Amino acid sequence: MGSGELGLGDGHCWWHIRNVRAWIWALIVSPALAGSPEFYRDVLPILQNRCQICHRPGQVAPMEFRSYAQTRPWAKAIREAVRSRKMPPWFADPRFGKFANDRRLTDKEIETLAEWADQGAKEGDRKDAPEPRTWPDGWQMATRDVIVQMAQPFTVPAKGAVEYQYFAVPTGFTRDRWVQAVEVKPGAPSVIHHIVVYIREKGSSWTRGPTKADILSVYAPGSGPDEWPKGMAKLIPEGADLVFEIHYTPKGQAVADRTQAALKLTDSLPEKRVLTLQLNNDHFRIPPGEANWRVSAWGTLPNDALLLSFFPHMHLRGKTFEYSIDATGDSPRTLLRVDPYNFYWQLSYRLAAPIPLPKGTRLMANAWYDNSANNPLNPDPKAEIRYGEQSWEEMMIGFFDVAVDRDIDKAGFFNGRTTP
Repeated sequence: MGSGELGLGDGHCWWHIRNVRAWIWALIVSPALAGSPEFYRDVLPILQNRCQICHRPGQVAPMEFRSYAQTRPWAKAIREAVRSRKMPPWFADPRFGKFANDRRLTDKEIETLAEWADQGAKEGDRKDAPEPRTWPDGWQMATRDVIVQMAQPFTVPAKGAVEYQYFAVPTGFTRDRWVQAVEVKPGAPSVIHHIVVYIREKGSSWTRGPTKADILSVYAPGSGPDEWPKGMAKLIPEGADLVFEIHYTPKGQAVADRTQAALKLTDSLPEKRVLTLQLNNDHFRIPPGEANWRVSAWGTLPNDALLLSFFPHMHLRGKTFEYSIDATGDSPRTLLRVDPYNFYWQLSYRLAAPIPLPKGTRLMANAWYDNSANNPLNPDPKAEIRYGEQSWEEMMIGFFDVAVDRDIDKAGFFNGRTTP
């Protein structure tokens, strides 16, 4: 067959074919030809799925992104925040681990938001809007079987240091209950640094949170609900109370807080019991002016466990936090590296797949602090810093969740007890 029959030997035809292909490709990928992004059709779905968790009434974000009028003034700021990956907040180094709650936007989502701002932040047609995302009474969890709350509001003063407050809340449970998920909802999130919800068993009367007590949940700005994989749950024994340990941080105006916790229960006996454990160091000293001071903590697991998630905690000088394991005597394996650590967005990092940790595994945590004048959050770079509860002091705590055999409680786990 001669090439002339298909015109393939004609340079003009080759030019024509190439340009047709380029034109078709442009229709597919060029916003200018295919239609530039519009708020209702393209932007609002991303905001609903990725941003409104915080950008809605009563949450930590200072502005709402639920309507075009609310969002349009922030179009360029949104573009810069997503291109730099400052928002949504997510600080896990992508070289280490995969996480089920990874908040990072896809490249396509980033470009949609950026192009929307670049091309005039068009409103579009309201009929293209998705159904509004609802937040019943402000909760993120769709299903809530039990809600417990502080008996009375606590008034946070306008200024000054507030010692940790402890509020005991009866559950009223007349039998043991297994908790599949929990969400802590502050009444005044702007003045709350963190909340630890302890489980105080029937007959106990302590009023300050000992680390030996089971922890139900830990909340900090940016936290979402804690939900454990199918077949795993936390136990609240019959007659137990929940004790809310709350660290308040006054912000210039007196405000009342009445924190709540919502529980999603399961009547099925789980295969595994979830425990929240921690690595912590409270004997460190950070010299004045040090820009990269390391503090470490480690421990050897006394029992087999499945590692589920991490929640690192530091204060204003926190810079980087890292978890690693050494199960074989070889070089430690990094599981999570939070870099940079952000005091104002303290997140939980839930593993995409649980990691088996045999008895005897050495789990380590390393934290780095910037106590120099180059740290804009540093309250006093001339001070030697030690462990303390207030934000101008420091903490080094690496919380982590593990799943163990259902009949092993926290004391039994550390005593090396196994299921009969």
